[in-house]
Amino acid sequence: MTSRQEGASPREVPPAEPAVPEEPAPDESVQEAPRPPAPKPVPETAVGDGAGPPEPAAVQPGGPPRAVGLHGLRFALGTLTVLPVRVERWDRRTARSGMAWAPLAGLSAGLAAAAGGALLLAPGGSPLLAAVFTVAVPAVLTRGLHLDGLADVADGLGSGKPPHAALDVMKRSDIGPFGVVTLLFVVLGQIAAVNGLYAHGGWTHGAAAVTVAAVTARTALTLAARTGVAAARPEGLGAAVAGTVPVRTAAGVAGTVLALSVLLGGATGWAGWAPAPWAGVPAGVHGGQLPALWGALRCLAAGAAGLLAAELLLRHCRRRLGGVTGDVFGALAETAATAALLVSVLL
Repeated sequence: MTSRQEGASPREVPPAEPAVPEEPAPDESVQEAPRPPAPKPVPETAVGDGAGPPEPAAVQPGGPPRAVGLHGLRFALGTLTVLPVRVERWDRRTARSGMAWAPLAGLSAGLAAAAGGALLLAPGGSPLLAAVFTVAVPAVLTRGLHLDGLADVADGLGSGKPPHAALDVMKRSDIGPFGVVTLLFVVLGQIAAVNGLYAHGGWTHGAAAVTVAAVTARTALTLAARTGVAAARPEGLGAAVAGTVPVRTAAGVAGTVLALSVLLGGATGWAGWAPAPWAGVPAGVHGGQLPALWGALRCLAAGAAGLLAAELLLRHCRRRLGGVTGDVFGALAETAATAALLVSVLL
């Protein structure tokens, strides 16, 4: 009997042994290790490189200054004009360089507008028709975005609502009464000014004033992107470029533009720019030292007036909206261009 009991006990031991091999549970935890490969969002850095979000700046902070300048030039032309320029980088450093190049985008628009006026004046077209075409060219080259921004800012500021509500008004796709009236008066004012410039001094007179106005308009954008000017929204073009340009750089760009405007006005005056009748220049005097001096002062005054008008609007927008947006940049450009043209035709 004892031998059977001793024999039975060994048979009961085997069932206990299967519990020991049940260590596959740790094996399953080991097999879960392959899950770490899931964090393969590393390719996002390559995708976002030129897609638009500002985060790629952390991936591409460096690069030779010449390369950054080239990317900045592409940024300025691709963002501020309709020219077929591909923007390859969209980060804060490129935005800073791009906004410093903004006056060059204005120069291309101004020269194209002046050429458009010449196409209609040369065969004997009326100054008014040439003025309409001249004003239309920059609008086409900017996809009408600056004019659209002007209308949106007029609606937002005219609503009298708090900053967040005013920004919501500006974000709507429709244009309200304030926007329509502002857009109408600004466009008509620009056409009337260019018409007077062509009628009084001919194409040379108008072309110089239009070019100065276009460059001044984009210089106002450079000044609006200076450090210390915050964005009103965390997204959009305003957030991408706000506060990117150092104050000294912005001031240097503005000073250079005004100096070049003086040279352009002096050259066109010497070549035959006729001053306004009340300027004190003897009748029939076209070209020479006196008209050259007057032309230089006229372009200087036009550029300074445009920048001053844009700065006043910028301060008002910062106070009412809390900062700048893409619409504010468009409104600043149109305000600066209109003020420069009005001063040019009055002087």
